[in-house]
Amino acid sequence: MKLSPFGSLPLLALVLAAVPGAAQAQTAADPAQTSDDTGDDFHNRTSQQADIVVTAGRSLSQLDVLAGTSVVEGVELQRNMNGQVGEILEDLPGVSGSGFSPGASRPVVRGFSGERVRVMDDGIGSLDASNTSDDHAVSIDPLTVERIEVLRGPAVLLYGSQAIGGAVNVIDKRIPRSIPNEPIHVDGLASYDSVNDEYRVGASIDAPLGGGFVGHVDGSYLNSGDIRVPGYVLSDGLRADVLADATEHENDGEPEEAAELREVANQRGVVPNTFVETKSVNAGLGFFAGGSSFGFGGGYYETSYGVPENPAAGHAHEDGGAEEGDAGVSIGLKQYRADFRGDLDLGSGFLDRLQTRVGYSDYTHTEFEGSEVGTVFDIEGLEGRAEFIQAPVGKLRGSFGGQFYIRDFSAVGEEAFVAPNQTEQYGFFTLQELSFGDFQIEGAARFETSSVSSQPLNVDRNFNILSGALGASYDIGGLRVGINGSRVGRAPAGEELFADGPHVATGQYELGDTNLKVERAWGLEAFVRGNVGPATLSLTGFKSWFDNYIYLNNTGSFVGDDGIVLPAGDEDGLPLFAYQQQDATYYGLEAQISAPFVESDGFSLTGEASAEYVKAELADGSPVPRIPPLGLTGALTAKTGPIELRGEVQHFGKQDDVPAFESTTDAFTYVNASVAWRPLRGNENVTLLAKVDNIFDVEGRRATSFTRDFIPMAGRNLSVSARFSF
Repeated sequence: MKLSPFGSLPLLALVLAAVPGAAQAQTAADPAQTSDDTGDDFHNRTSQQADIVVTAGRSLSQLDVLAGTSVVEGVELQRNMNGQVGEILEDLPGVSGSGFSPGASRPVVRGFSGERVRVMDDGIGSLDASNTSDDHAVSIDPLTVERIEVLRGPAVLLYGSQAIGGAVNVIDKRIPRSIPNEPIHVDGLASYDSVNDEYRVGASIDAPLGGGFVGHVDGSYLNSGDIRVPGYVLSDGLRADVLADATEHENDGEPEEAAELREVANQRGVVPNTFVETKSVNAGLGFFAGGSSFGFGGGYYETSYGVPENPAAGHAHEDGGAEEGDAGVSIGLKQYRADFRGDLDLGSGFLDRLQTRVGYSDYTHTEFEGSEVGTVFDIEGLEGRAEFIQAPVGKLRGSFGGQFYIRDFSAVGEEAFVAPNQTEQYGFFTLQELSFGDFQIEGAARFETSSVSSQPLNVDRNFNILSGALGASYDIGGLRVGINGSRVGRAPAGEELFADGPHVATGQYELGDTNLKVERAWGLEAFVRGNVGPATLSLTGFKSWFDNYIYLNNTGSFVGDDGIVLPAGDEDGLPLFAYQQQDATYYGLEAQISAPFVESDGFSLTGEASAEYVKAELADGSPVPRIPPLGLTGALTAKTGPIELRGEVQHFGKQDDVPAFESTTDAFTYVNASVAWRPLRGNENVTLLAKVDNIFDVEGRRATSFTRDFIPMAGRNLSVSARFSF
């Protein structure tokens, strides 16, 4: 596998130019780039506020007009820690997880997932195959991260057309960001979950090496067994279908097949083949001189996890499910990654800074059927970004820059359902802000040219996309009221164009369309954010009108082993899922409020409430597949001295607004509780935490998940964890 030549890339020269520039800067360390890491930021809870430093672009100190931003860190990150990013963010309004399996869950933002939500590692894409299918894990290990940022709204178009629905940026310390004051700085996390006997441990070490250099190493390990669930593994509807099939086999004189199907239907308490094992190791080197810095990092990520079989898939009907002793389907994933980050102080002219970021990935993803290799996905990817930060000129400030992304994708095996393909994207962007006291105007624009080709299919598609956004806001007594409008576009991905084959991990036949057009959308968003007295409020309403919306649709047909669509009524093959295109409309609401009930010396009691709702409909009147239902959350947090108590109620509504051939999900309510304790007096760098999720062991199924009918959400879980920073 070989990437396209990079010598002709103008942006690469721009990136490399930052390296010698940093070396020529002053040799004295900038005080702003040193850190004593006292841990004060370590315990900040999720924030969604008017002024916030956003690392994803770092082009402006606030992106609050064109994007609502949430940050998860500290105790909140520790409380929600999981091996998959999508699961960590579920408490945020408007965010849920795809929940394909315990080993694979990608973020879903405002009902958007897959290609419409860009998952980034410090501003650069994860460079994996998680966008290809929901069964593919995100190759970012949350165990050693500092924080996770979620960007919503039109401004996320600055990070690529794949961010049309939102962006999730994971910030780690692989490339050091500051010079520790102490001789060595150590961060660590260890935890245990009872629901699947999961052990997690991660740690990082940073040390100043002298001369402005800082070294970093980190590593992590996770191991879990099968998850425990309340009641039956299969949903009521699927269980009834499987029992009906069992009766049919029995009537046909096939008692062994009937018994195997009844065993599948009556499985309860534990979801088989949901194990996960993950390990990672990273190292980096940073250099700081004057107001400039640059650094390099490298890492290795490996995970293997089970993928339970859908008993409704074709071969389950034929032979009654997996054979005795069959280990089932599993996925093994490996990624080698190298990264560069540069931040060059350009002096006192019109341009203040040049910030550069480059990432390279060599990724392999193998789907196993028992011990046999089914399909191997190989991805080699390179992405780079260079952004000039403007010095403020009067009422104007902003940034502009360029970005490139190159990916070489191949899949090998009898069930390689996507043809080898190559993607090249080049983009130019700008974000500008005018401030007139309490009134602000911001505008963003992006031009992107994209080429997606497949030599075996002799197909080469080229797309030119211009996107823009304009927003205005006004401060009224601590509240910021604003409105944003946008016109954005997204080129179809290689998987959407070239898929054509059985996908063993999802148990479906996936069919792309080489004639897909550019997906475009008009967007409108209104918001109110800020403080009302002691309370913090965030309220956002949004609507998007899509032209040529691309979606993966269950056609209701089945495909046989020969790849031919079976006659109507014949369900002895794999269900046919096709990438289709038509206009669509999304609209929704996100609300969050936090208010102190009691504030006194040594004690505080704070109440929180949030709500989220999304409605999505295709032009033919049918619902968009896999949309999250109404979500409501209420919580009380009490703090006294070193102890923090939190009680939480989460309600997920019924989702019965679904397209044909998609199952509904019932409403359910979880009650959770946790206690955090900082045992060292006067030192908040150590936090011990115990929590119980789903206290009443309620059955829940995630509407956003392909696997909701045979992988329910986890039952009651007791978790204990320790986190430290010295």
